[in-house]
Amino acid sequence: MSDVEAETKPSEETNSLGKDTQVLEFALADETYCVNIDEIDEIVDAGELTTIPNSPQAVEGVMDLRGRTTSIIDPKKLFDIDAGGERNRIIVFDGGSSKADENIGWVVDEVYKVSDVDPDSVDQAVTSNDESVIGIIKSDEKFVVWVEPDTQMLS
Repeated sequence: MSDVEAETKPSEETNSLGKDTQVLEFALADETYCVNIDEIDEIVDAGELTTIPNSPQAVEGVMDLRGRTTSIIDPKKLFDIDAGGERNRIIVFDGGSSKADENIGWVVDEVYKVSDVDPDSVDQAVTSNDESVIGIIKSDEKFVVWVEPDTQMLS
């Protein structure tokens, strides 16, 4: 069993992340990324977007989700990823930490799974240059980049 799939267990030793956390793993190009599951409201299939003139470069457009206008962001532009991809799913984030009327979603290539992350398996040394990267989760099979879906990155 890999570190990413390890069972959730209480730990006496904690790093700055604290306790075990559940994350959602997803694909952007050929890399695997993840976000804290507590920040996600829902996952939907990618659909038609309405483009918005004069919007920030990372904003792909908006879509209506259950009567609420949701801004759809391309995280590949936020993280400077050049490769294309399938763009099959949209991860919609909980608007609790942003403006009350603002819903934000990221268009991603694929959504994989929810994993338990032991804070001891997260390398936070790589985060010095990018505030949106929490750390790198190491497992036997792969590396997963843990990112923070900060909506302030759009201004």
